Formats: sequence, C-alpha cells, structure tokens
Amino acid sequence: MTQHAPLLIDIAGLSLARIDRQRLKHPLVGGIVLFGRNWQDRAQLTALCRDIKKLRKDLLICVDHEGGRVQRFKTDGFTHLPPMRALGEIWFNDGKGPVGSAAMRASNAATACGFVLGSELRACGVDLSFTPVLDLDYGESGVIGDRAFARDPKVVSLLAKSLMHGLLQSGMANCGKHFPGHGFVKADSHTDIPIDRRSLKAILAEDAAPYGWLSTVLCSVMPAHVIYPKVDARPAGFSSKWLNDILRGQLRFGGAIFSDDLAMAGARVLDGEPVSHAQAAVAALQAGCDMVLLCNQSLPSSEGGGRALDVLIDELTQAQLKGVWQPQEASEERRRALLPRLPAPDWDALMVQGDYMHALGLVP
Repeated sequence: MTQHAPLLIDIAGLSLARIDRQRLKHPLVGGIVLFGRNWQDRAQLTALCRDIKKLRKDLLICVDHEGGRVQRFKTDGFTHLPPMRALGEIWFNDGKGPVGSAAMRASNAATACGFVLGSELRACGVDLSFTPVLDLDYGESGVIGDRAFARDPKVVSLLAKSLMHGLLQSGMANCGKHFPGHGFVKADSHTDIPIDRRSLKAILAEDAAPYGWLSTVLCSVMPAHVIYPKVDARPAGFSSKWLNDILRGQLRFGGAIFSDDLAMAGARVLDGEPVSHAQAAVAALQAGCDMVLLCNQSLPSSEGGGRALDVLIDELTQAQLKGVWQPQEASEERRRALLPRLPAPDWDALMVQGDYMHALGLVP
C-alpha cells in the first residue's frame, strides 16, 4: 500500500530551516502551504519550491492565491488579479451590447484570470492554489465579501468553471471552497464558530448547488468550519454526513477533500468540547477528508514556537499505530492526482508566450 500522507503544514521563513526539512520528510506529511511571510521575490520563491521538491518530489506545494485581498504574491512581476466579484459585476453589465454579451465577456475574463494565476504560480514552482471560491455573496459575510463571484449560484458556477478552465490550461488543478457554503453566515470561522440554521433543502438549492453542477470538473474541495445544525451538530469538515453522504454520495464529487486550517477557532471545538489539533485531524480524516491543514504554527511567536506541528505529527502517528485512524490508499491517490502533470513554464519564456500575453490583456 502507498503511504497516505494527509498532513499539510507551513514553514516560518523564506527558506527551509533544519526543522522544516525534518518535518517535510516525515511520511505523514504530504505538502506545504505557503504564506506572504514566505515571499521576498520570485527568485527566492522559486528557490524555496525547488528545495522542497528536492526533499520529496511528491510534496504538494499550495497557496491561497485567489486575487483581490487574498493574493500572497503581488510584486516582482506577479499580476494583480481582481477580486472575483469584479468578474460577477462584468457579467451583469450588458450596457449597450446584446443581452448576454456581458456574461460572455465575464466568462472569457475568468478563463484569462485562471490561466494567468496558474501560469505565474507554476513558473515559480507552486503546484496548487486553493481557488475558486464557490460561496454565494449574500452581503453578510465579511470574511467572504468580494471573494465571491455573485449571489446567483448559476452565475457563480459558470464563472468558476471558466476560471477552472484557465487553471487547467496552465496545468494546475483547482479547489472549490467552502462546502456547502460560508457566504450566508456573518461570523468569521478564524475566530468564531459560525452557525447556519437553514434547512438542508435550502442549502442544497442555493449554496451547495455549484458543487453538484461542477462535480465533473472540480479536482478538490475544502469544507467550511461552519455548523449547520439542521443537518449535523458538527462543522461540515468534521461531518461524514456532509462529506460522504451529501458531497460524495448525493452530489457525486470524486476528488480530494482538504480540511480548512485546523488552527482556526471553528476547528478547535467539537460537540461542544475543546479538542487538540491531533484530535481535530483524526476527526476530519474519519469524517471523509483526505488531507488536513495546520497552518501558522511554525512561527517562533506561535504557541510553543512550532511545537504544535511536531505534536500533531507524533500524535497522528500514535493514532495510526493504535488503529484509531487508518491511512486510506484512495486518499493518497487523490492527493497525488493534484500534482501538475505538465512541465512548469520558465518565467522569462512565459512573459513573451502568446497565450499568456493574450490572457493578460483580458484580466480586468
């Protein structure tokens, strides 16, 4: 059996420290999530990604790089991508053109954004961006806000599909988030535990609809740290009902499932009780996640100065040895399927590539 490597962790700085190398070599670690603190310039980022792949070619290098206010790398040649709401606004602005012409322009612009986003990241060695956001813009959620394409799930789905087409052209997979929907609640799951009291029928008809409509093109999904009490008492990322019965069973999704960051407040309480990172990781894996993230724990200023990562690795190892959690070969296959299959472009060559220059001219 291929070793299942479900953990995605982070590092503190611009290069790999000795402890980073030690953690990334552990067989339970399957990847790394990069942040703005890991960025100085393109040369540094490229060197960092190269060093990560020298340790293990199968490590998945990820980043939250959506556009707008969630874009980790913004200088040294990286294109400033618009928030996804800008694409939704184009969709609804026919102006003097024929009815529906704006929707076509928005779709084309979304594909261009996906291609530029994926190509620039891949040219520096990054494998996957956690995008697109499939949440609906109800005008209530500060944490989602202009990260969402629109309020209408049909518009969200078609623009997301266009953006994913651009990602695919660049050789990058995609990740739809936050299942089944984070846009309706006001609370921020980084600091609170949001509760959405709507019925399953209402959620499936609106927020979760894009996941069913896009099931043939979604490569991976990240669930929300939100509780939907009329469906399950646990947040979606810890709920087998949400992940196995609804997402995989009812909506026919067959790709990889990431947990959201286990350091978030919404992940530290289960069934009304506080839990450790390892307990949260086991609960997420048992519920149907293929990979779990623990981020912002490597910093010297974090609690324990990075010890939380080592404790998580040790305790998940013990959970495996005791049979509390069993690795899943199918999960490992889904993780590896997210690794790019096309060779990464050279940055200088990319800058004069016809397809890239064309796409760049279409980015709003």
